[in-house]
Amino acid sequence: MVDPISLEIFRSALTAIAEEMGAVLMHSSYSPNIKERRDFSCALFDARGQLIAQAAHIPVHLGSMPDSVAAALASFDDFVPGDIIALNDPYLGGSHLPDITLVAPIFVQVEGASQLIGFAANRAHHADVGGMSPGSMPLATEVYQEGLIIPPIKLWEAGQPNRALLALVLRNVRTPHERRGDLAAQVAANRTAIRRMQELVERWGLPTLEEHFTELMAYAKGIAEATIQTIPDGCYQFTDYLDDDGISEATIPITVTVTVQGCHITVDFRGSAQQVRGNVNTVASVARSATYYVMRCLMPDDAPMNHGTFAPVTVLTPEGTVVNARAPAAVAQGNVETSQRITDAIFGALAQALPDVIPAASQGTMNNITAGGIDPRTQQPFAYYETMGGGMGARPRLDGLSGVHTHMSNTLNTPIEAFEYAYPMRITKYQLRDGSGGDGIARGGDGLLREIAFEVPTEVTLLSERRRLPPYGLHGGEPGQCGENYLEHAGQKRALAGKVHFRAMPGDRLTIASPGGGGWGKAPSSD
Repeated sequence: MVDPISLEIFRSALTAIAEEMGAVLMHSSYSPNIKERRDFSCALFDARGQLIAQAAHIPVHLGSMPDSVAAALASFDDFVPGDIIALNDPYLGGSHLPDITLVAPIFVQVEGASQLIGFAANRAHHADVGGMSPGSMPLATEVYQEGLIIPPIKLWEAGQPNRALLALVLRNVRTPHERRGDLAAQVAANRTAIRRMQELVERWGLPTLEEHFTELMAYAKGIAEATIQTIPDGCYQFTDYLDDDGISEATIPITVTVTVQGCHITVDFRGSAQQVRGNVNTVASVARSATYYVMRCLMPDDAPMNHGTFAPVTVLTPEGTVVNARAPAAVAQGNVETSQRITDAIFGALAQALPDVIPAASQGTMNNITAGGIDPRTQQPFAYYETMGGGMGARPRLDGLSGVHTHMSNTLNTPIEAFEYAYPMRITKYQLRDGSGGDGIARGGDGLLREIAFEVPTEVTLLSERRRLPPYGLHGGEPGQCGENYLEHAGQKRALAGKVHFRAMPGDRLTIASPGGGGWGKAPSSD
């Protein structure tokens, strides 16, 4: 029987290792998207590929990363110390192509022989992995247009880099120097985890380590079951909509039925739209990730995150739908935009069961912008990617926060100084979008407004949502304001679609105004 005190110490030690991985990755990386915005995630897995600990990084990464580790394990049975498997294939546990996952086996010495005890894994969003437009988030209709697809493959083998493969990867991206540096930072993060896990074994012994793995998962499962039991039994259905897929103007329904029975919950996406031509499709791992995130929000803050946390949760994603597309469907936006709408739909369903717990809809988009061209300072290509915060939905009798990343995004905005140092662009306006949050007993948080001035010819892609359909309010609360995109060229300002690709010229200015959050409760009449 594991002592509760040692279990808590052990849990904290594992979490600290995952957090140290993140610190190493952040401080060692080259790109502003990883170094400044912290668009990465780190986790630890046991020898069977079961999640045992993770840091509080990007929700959409962390819920899907176990599928990437499973794909790596299925592809190789000859791991040796020093191996590092790379992959980004969305249909093999990835999320979208810019998110490259590195998986490293962890070995310890037992009676003079190396024994596999688990895996370290991290996922980082690279600002460019090739494809039809800079930033690798294009308006695509098939996954091949979105960038270089990497199946599970040993990028490092027995401690040595696979130079031919690395050369192939770097030749297919616009910013090879930056990619090489970010991949090296990911390698360093995994190696840090390996050292720390080996130190834990030296201190605790392998039998004790494995015993605590088992108990920690059982503990997490118990907390999850107890949380689900606080939800009244029943079936709760909700439908929310994506504005469009960037190819046609048709709205795209995401329908969810949440069924609660005792200590088990089933989240069923039957009734959602069939997969579409544009790249708002998701793979099943992203839909599961969004579902797990919602469940985690209901649990105590200090609940551990591991394989046991989601054992009482069943997610049904019909194949061929927008929440579980068939290859080679394009999926770049599914990870960033559709994951947000899945979250909104599940919260909408649960608001019927837990009206005094669930908040109104937050901004419901990541406001993705990618841009690229030739930097005159270096005469080399540059590639920029960022997501932007907005309004948080109002909580029961508590206003939503303003200008923050919400739900499936947990990054920062790029600081103006870092942005202007790295790219031939300038931030000419950056402020809260006052009054954009929905009214109610509690008001939704306000969105952001950011204006970018271009100094060189630049290819720009915007992938944004909630430009036509606003974030919903709850219990009589008003919806938040829709977001808006504008381009000013030669003194003329015109509205842009939520999903658009264009070529900006020097002197042009792009304005992105992110949505506000929905309000909660009907505001008292002013009469």
